[in-house]
Amino acid sequence: MAVSIVTDSTSYLPLAERARYGIGVVPLSVHLDGVEYVEDTPIVGSFYAALAASKSFPTSSQPSVNVLVEALEAPVARGDDVAAVFLSSEMSGTYSTALLARDMVLEKHPEANIEVIDSRSNCMELGFAVLSAARAAADGGTLEQVTEAARRTIARTRFLFVPDTLEYLRRGGRMGGAQALLGTLLQIRPILTVFDGRTEVFAKVRTKSKALAEIVAAFKRDIDAKGFCDAIVHHIDDEPEGAQLAKMVEAVTGVAPQVIGIGPAIGTHVGPSTAGLVYSTNEEMHKSVSGKEQP
Repeated sequence: MAVSIVTDSTSYLPLAERARYGIGVVPLSVHLDGVEYVEDTPIVGSFYAALAASKSFPTSSQPSVNVLVEALEAPVARGDDVAAVFLSSEMSGTYSTALLARDMVLEKHPEANIEVIDSRSNCMELGFAVLSAARAAADGGTLEQVTEAARRTIARTRFLFVPDTLEYLRRGGRMGGAQALLGTLLQIRPILTVFDGRTEVFAKVRTKSKALAEIVAAFKRDIDAKGFCDAIVHHIDDEPEGAQLAKMVEAVTGVAPQVIGIGPAIGTHVGPSTAGLVYSTNEEMHKSVSGKEQP
């Protein structure tokens, strides 16, 4: 039996990969000044300009249970098993709503097999888990093998990013372990990570340029120790900084990583002028945060 893959729009998967594996994507949305910006639609292109011009703070919305039921039921109706991988349950109610949607589908289709996985992250750290599941499914894997592929990748990825300010994380209630930094913002430039589903401090440096250099240095340490599998550079409304970080990564690996912009569902809570790196290794990493302060 074939296995279909479903995820949400905060995975920011490359369009070519989505199409190649037929991955179903459920969009999240953001509301700002009476306008709804639905990810995966053309209107999101105007979001950051609207954000810069607004005095309001956006509110994000998870998919409704009906939308998730539809996303899970469609492959079941084709006779497929379903592996659904969603952003961290610590960051959104999408995962818990997906569990409710799964139960609703199973009431109607008791023969169905549906696994719902909490990625404990977002962006391409979620995306890499989704792609691992999709590749396992394309290779003819069972639902158990597909979900195991996703969970195995979750333990082999890291997401490091440096925001321009912590104000968006503070206002959006997504501070996590970065809360302790609020009183010292003038003295440091934090490098953040997603650890066990929450935003945490990975390291503290003095400038943005040093932060990017430390991100690449941490990346090199990890791939030297655990092997290099893949990397994606993210940016939030700052293509030049994304391109700069991509060149730094290419200098280490000899391969130019794809640069992917982050949409409003995550960008709302992190803020513009953010750059980050998501990478996966061949072996499992020790993913605890360091909290190390660099000179």
